[in-house]
Amino acid sequence: MGTSIRWTARMRALLRRWRGAPLTWLIVGGFVLMAATAVGTALTVDRFRQNAIESGRDSLESAVRLLARHFDREFEDFAVLQKSIIAELESHGIASADAFRSEMGTLAMHEVLRAKASGWSDVAGANVFDADGVLINSSRRWPVADISVADRGYFNRLKNDPAAQEEIEVVPGRLGNGPAIVFARRVSGPHGEFLGLVSRGVAPDQLESFFASTGLGDDSSIAMHHQNGQLLARIPHIDAMIGQNFRKGTPEQMAVFERTFVTMQLASPIDGKDRIVASRLLTGEPLVVVATRSLDATLATWRTQTKFFVMVAVLSIGLLVLTLFLIFRQVTRRLSLEKQRLDTALNTMTQGLLMFDQDERLIVCNRRYIEMYRLSTDVVKPGAYFRDVIQHRHDTGSFDGDVDSYCDGILGNVGRTQSAIVETAEGRLIEIKNQPGAAGGWLATHDDVTERIRADERIAHMAHYDALTDLPNRVLMRGHLERRVAELAEGKPFAILYIDVDEFKGVNDSLGHEVGDELLRQVANRLRACVSGNDLVARLGGDEFAIVKAGTSDQAELTALAETILNALRAPVNCKGQEVPTDASIGIAIAPDHGDNLDDLLKRADLAMYAAKSEGRRTFRVFTPEYDAKARLRRQLELDLRQALTRGEFEVHYQPPLVDLAANVVTGCEALLRWHHPERGMVSPADFIPVAEDTGLIGEIGEWVLKQACTEAASWPGDIHIAVNVSPVQFRSKTLALKVAAALAESGLAPGRLELEVTETVLIRDDEEALTILQQLRELGVRIALDDFGTGYSSLSYLHRFPFDKIKIDRSFISDIGEPEDSSPIVQAVVHMAAARRMATTAEGVETEAQREVLRQLGCSQMQGWLFSPAVPAAKLKQLLSAQAAA
Repeated sequence: MGTSIRWTARMRALLRRWRGAPLTWLIVGGFVLMAATAVGTALTVDRFRQNAIESGRDSLESAVRLLARHFDREFEDFAVLQKSIIAELESHGIASADAFRSEMGTLAMHEVLRAKASGWSDVAGANVFDADGVLINSSRRWPVADISVADRGYFNRLKNDPAAQEEIEVVPGRLGNGPAIVFARRVSGPHGEFLGLVSRGVAPDQLESFFASTGLGDDSSIAMHHQNGQLLARIPHIDAMIGQNFRKGTPEQMAVFERTFVTMQLASPIDGKDRIVASRLLTGEPLVVVATRSLDATLATWRTQTKFFVMVAVLSIGLLVLTLFLIFRQVTRRLSLEKQRLDTALNTMTQGLLMFDQDERLIVCNRRYIEMYRLSTDVVKPGAYFRDVIQHRHDTGSFDGDVDSYCDGILGNVGRTQSAIVETAEGRLIEIKNQPGAAGGWLATHDDVTERIRADERIAHMAHYDALTDLPNRVLMRGHLERRVAELAEGKPFAILYIDVDEFKGVNDSLGHEVGDELLRQVANRLRACVSGNDLVARLGGDEFAIVKAGTSDQAELTALAETILNALRAPVNCKGQEVPTDASIGIAIAPDHGDNLDDLLKRADLAMYAAKSEGRRTFRVFTPEYDAKARLRRQLELDLRQALTRGEFEVHYQPPLVDLAANVVTGCEALLRWHHPERGMVSPADFIPVAEDTGLIGEIGEWVLKQACTEAASWPGDIHIAVNVSPVQFRSKTLALKVAAALAESGLAPGRLELEVTETVLIRDDEEALTILQQLRELGVRIALDDFGTGYSSLSYLHRFPFDKIKIDRSFISDIGEPEDSSPIVQAVVHMAAARRMATTAEGVETEAQREVLRQLGCSQMQGWLFSPAVPAAKLKQLLSAQAAA
């Protein structure tokens, strides 16, 4: 910062020296010379512009003068012809209109007219009309056409006004193509009575062809108007304009038709452009010749000249500027570079920076400081006092403290480094550091650390709290438990309650993850409400929660707490509009009664929770040593199960159902897995199948059962089919259809003899995917049975969406058959529903003749149970099938 102070002092010294230096006069003289060059160029360009306009006026005046002389001669000859014809007509001494009509409408008069009009190439020739406006003779044709001009304006004016001797008007042609300019003269009797008129017609294009010979250039026009304003001819030619009256508008526009000769500049009434206009009245006729040229076209050459002069001026000024620039750059380069470096360094800082001198006056302030507190640069600028800056912050709301106290505290410690984090009224956190300067002042930096501190807080929170429920997570709970374990030496007991939400997976799979997440949040809120402020509620992951209950080892108190939690959770939860019932299994471990080692306590709370789940769920259990023993047994069972397949300890037994109860005929058998443990003997499937599903071994075991059953069934009579259960775990592998096809191919068993039994569990998780797999199996030709029907809540929808071959009615509906208030109506409804869908029905667990008879009456087609036969090995089944065949 000492270097920055030296740079600033050096800049100020240089500026003071330059105030009277020759460089200043050089720059001023250069600007004066540039201004003189620019003004001189502008005056020259303006003069050339006036000259161009004057030249344009002269050329237009010459053109209209030439045209006026030409048409004066032409129309004078034209009038002579008409007057000679009228004199010829009047020489006959005709005194009435009827006599005029009869004498003038003859072939002899036609020859006279043709002779006089020969040599003229106008449109209509010389035509004679009677007092009624009817054409009675013409120099162009005989006999004449039936034409009347009684509706023409010029006819009526000549007829009704004895003083009117000649009329000129542009009218739609009747004797030729296109409009015609008609020159009409009155024929009067000895006493001035109206006898008729003689007219001549000239086509506008005849006049326009002569206009074009003047060659006035682009964006020019020449027109002939009647003095009353009517347009007779014009180039460029526009049909719609011929005949329109233009004697209107401003006095300058009216002057064109009123004054003998006019040259002026005005806006055109036709195209709106600024134009130079020159006009002249003809001497013999009431006609006006008008020539115009747009100002743009007139100034075209001037623009070219202007570009040249401007370019020369610009080059001159540029050369002058370049010279001044090179001189100035040579002198100021070093200063500019140093200032730029300083400004860049200060204004690109992420921190606000202030530097004060020993007099408490501001030397440097960067842009970041101004923006950070939204201050005014009119107040916070070099030279401002420290107290004024803080007062301005107080006035604008970015400083809340006492200005004098704060300033006194800072100024009293100027010689020492100071650092503090303050919070603004807007909630931002600013770290302020004051460092003493070499010259007695100090340097202050203001760093907005809000995001950094907030991010650190968020990271710390995320590391120790669950994102979904905002409960402490496993890490935070472990730290809390470590402190509790340390307090055991002080005689402060505590308990751990592991809580697992029952059937949460089914909610998640059937109602969706959004409902599942909302359910977990609601559970968290209810758990919070069940404990006091000294207790900790944590989410361990998934659907598992934990409570650390402080200051108690009393089982009665902990039992009451568990009951309170279960009652709180059993109330239905409204999740996204769904009423979701819920419950929980709770395991309790007490310290120091169940140990003083943290990991042992956590494991024992977990064992107690799993004991509650295995004993029916929806309850709680306090840890006992036997849970440890059960856990060890289960781990040993898992180890033995992993080796049972390779050791050949599994075997398949078969249980036959009946289809024709009257004949007691076996039509199929169900394959059931048995485990013959070398030490434990026969292990119940209820013990090892859940372990196999939890560990994933069920996939390999199930594939082995499928191959064994298919191979064995291939040796049976052709009308006997084999049923094999499929685990949900096998179903989720997505390769079930391939494995079934491989087993069928390897054994040679016909696909129609294989029946796969699935439960609703395989459909609940992802019914669309499950239905796809079922369809793949159906395409192999395999039969599909829905096992344990009626134990779920969505069976009917699956029956509608997939045509199962068989429904197996769960044994829970069969056990009370024949007793009062039994399940017969339910069984009968299932039988009727299956029959309507063309599905067979098998009743499971039939053990008495009474059950058999009732089921027969209800219409059940197949039965299975100990009444007929228990599950038997393959060899004994062959004996049963042989006996049936012999019978």
